[in-house]
Amino acid sequence: MARSVWKGPFVDGYLLKKAETSRAGGRNEVIKTWSRRSTILPQFVGLTFGVYNGRKFIPVLVTEDMIGHKMGEFSPTRTYIGHTADKKAKRV
Repeated sequence: MARSVWKGPFVDGYLLKKAETSRAGGRNEVIKTWSRRSTILPQFVGLTFGVYNGRKFIPVLVTEDMIGHKMGEFSPTRTYIGHTADKKAKRV
């Protein structure tokens, strides 16, 4: 279910502060975050976030197309290795 319009998008407060200081400083460093639930705002465009996936930080460069999506959508948590091969087919 979507968040109600009158509440506005959810963003952790510390994430906004880090983004503002990074943009003001002019440094292009990765901003580490564990907040996968935060919504990407227009202020984040051009910044790189390291989104935690449970094991490591995945660098995500925010573009205009990502506005309105959640941070966690761009940092997959599961690794798909593939289906196991059919062992009977290999023997024949």
